[in-house]
Amino acid sequence: MSSANKNLSLLEGSPVPNAAKYKFGIVASEWNHEITNALKEGAINSLLQNGALKENIITRAVPGSFELSLGAQYLAEYTDVDAIICLGCVIQGETRHFDFICDAVAKGVTDLNLKYNKPVIFGVLTPDNQQQAIDRAGGKHGNKGDEAAITAIKMLALRDSF
Repeated sequence: MSSANKNLSLLEGSPVPNAAKYKFGIVASEWNHEITNALKEGAINSLLQNGALKENIITRAVPGSFELSLGAQYLAEYTDVDAIICLGCVIQGETRHFDFICDAVAKGVTDLNLKYNKPVIFGVLTPDNQQQAIDRAGGKHGNKGDEAAITAIKMLALRDSF
């Protein structure tokens, strides 16, 4: 379904479980900081609204979206977080740089999910332009940070259901 006229952060499906017993890591890119800061704030607010404790949320910054995978790996290896949320924004430009970065980050995040057997959430915007990024970082299409936080909580609850 097209996102042109939809707030993508409106919850559909099962209710969000309480997150009080979980620890979360958030790694956010400093590149496009006005967007990634909004994503980070959205993620933190959603975690707190769903019961996560402030002291159980660790945040770290990396220079750009390419570095999200290694930043997430550091969180997985050096902390006791239950889930990791990766937040970034790669805006389409005039070169193929966009394709290489987006592919690398998506693969890196996928690999970390499997390597550490814990949710590592892909909360990276890949818009065509700045306005689309703004629209998805707290604008008319919601906040991808909210969605990433909810996904982390739901994946932990899924794990716990086995």
